[in-house]
Amino acid sequence: MLIGIDLGTTNSLAACYRDGEPVLIPNRLGGYLTPSVVSIDEEGNLFVGQVAKEKMITNPDQSASVFKRSMGSGKEFLLGNKKYSATDLSALILRSLKEDAEEFLGEKVTEAIISVPAYFNDVQRKATKQAGELAGLKVERIINDPTAAAIAYGIARDEEEKRFLVFDLGGGTFDVSILELDGDIMEVRAIAGDNYLGGEDFTGVIYNMFIKHHSLEEASLTKPQKKHIWKQAELCKIAFAEAAGGVSRMTASLNGDTLEMEISSADYERACEELLEKLKKPIERSLKDAKLRVADLNEIILVGGGTRLPVVRTFVTRLFRRFPDVSVNPDEAVALGAALQCAMKERNEDIKEIVLTDVCPFTLGTSVVRTVGNNEKEGGHFLPIIERNTVIPVSRRETLYTVNDKQREITVDILQGESRLAKNNLHLGEINVRVPEAPAGQESINVTYTYDINSLLEVIVKVNSTGYTKKMIIKSEESQLSDEEAELRMKELDYLKVHPRDQEINQLILARGERIYEESTGIVREELANVLAQFEYILDRQDPEAIAKAQADVTEILDSLEF
Repeated sequence: MLIGIDLGTTNSLAACYRDGEPVLIPNRLGGYLTPSVVSIDEEGNLFVGQVAKEKMITNPDQSASVFKRSMGSGKEFLLGNKKYSATDLSALILRSLKEDAEEFLGEKVTEAIISVPAYFNDVQRKATKQAGELAGLKVERIINDPTAAAIAYGIARDEEEKRFLVFDLGGGTFDVSILELDGDIMEVRAIAGDNYLGGEDFTGVIYNMFIKHHSLEEASLTKPQKKHIWKQAELCKIAFAEAAGGVSRMTASLNGDTLEMEISSADYERACEELLEKLKKPIERSLKDAKLRVADLNEIILVGGGTRLPVVRTFVTRLFRRFPDVSVNPDEAVALGAALQCAMKERNEDIKEIVLTDVCPFTLGTSVVRTVGNNEKEGGHFLPIIERNTVIPVSRRETLYTVNDKQREITVDILQGESRLAKNNLHLGEINVRVPEAPAGQESINVTYTYDINSLLEVIVKVNSTGYTKKMIIKSEESQLSDEEAELRMKELDYLKVHPRDQEINQLILARGERIYEESTGIVREELANVLAQFEYILDRQDPEAIAKAQADVTEILDSLEF
């Protein structure tokens, strides 16, 4: 049996496709949301979910939460006398969901589709898949949270074409995805996000307001007291959704005293200004990458428990100058979308098949040496080869040159990230090739990156003077393809690996342009030289959309000069 799982920072839940519709799976306590909390008692017994959340208030030293933010990192959590990684703790949550699903369905659950923040990098996705395996699940696919939510939203829509932005604010992460639904095709246009921004941060604002309001010395508070105040701050935050007169009240008991605080929605909004400003950046980045304006969007869809906050909904309404769509339950949308993806994978006849096209979430590139200052050579600079939010599958090629006289070797390190400094990006692997000794700049290599929708990255390095070629295929941990299948898939994408300059249609345009240039004189020749130079520049950028437009523009100019 295959189920869909929303592995969340604050809460997790599972769903399946049953009797023609996606169905939420209740946990052992009868609810749908299982708190992503793990606790241990003095006898070494582990507790997961609601029980663990309650124990965390009185026994915070033996409990762990919000560990999703540490997925793929080296951070460890000490419970009892044993250390756990975020992957270990997530596996315990997943195992609990698996057991609940088996009880509900009355059969063994062996496979799952698990959702993750769209902005999770390769290491974080691998850690999520590993957690699934530790829980006894074969992870059939890792799906992005906003994409899953978009499926839940878009699957029942009859519109032929719709462009929407998914605003996904969970407990610990924030994602923005811009998607376009055209019939049975759902295309991801751009994604952006912040893996360290979520509903927990909005709780933290109330927590800090309470500490300041009562002039408490936080350093003097015990861990149970801090957890108690945090829990009351969370309840105060939740109460804003139904607060009479826009005022929410918070009460906490400390050392036998009852402390109270009233917060107006206006005061809370002012206190949240810094967080709200942080929400803007991924939105602006995604719109810029998708080359869209706010007016180009048909709908704004809210996903994630954090979007229940009135301060967040007001922010979204002001920013987009329209009311967002709240037709899908923000806590349930991702799990329901994952369940629908399960049905698609099983090719269930009851469901409309949606073809998903995706983008590369992070920039892929390598490190290079640049000339700085007084012609000094400085290494460690990042050279993007495939830019983030490029529609996949895609292939890009760059030519790199030796930087030293008699250089014998070139190392191509394969990097993922957005920093201009190579050391700040994620290292995926490297390829070393030998080159003939020659003066600096005379030897060169072609570096070709090809990225596939199955999370495969192929890197080919070719020494141009000798023809020697070396290749590496990097598989995401979520990929179910064998090495042979990955090799075959990359073979199928050979058509993408031809540089635009080498494509016949572009060679024809350039050859025709050169001929007309030689036949012309004066200002016509000068203008044509600029046109051809610009066309070559666009070819080198390797952007298919820009190239297609340039082909039409240059052809029109050449036609006007000939006839």
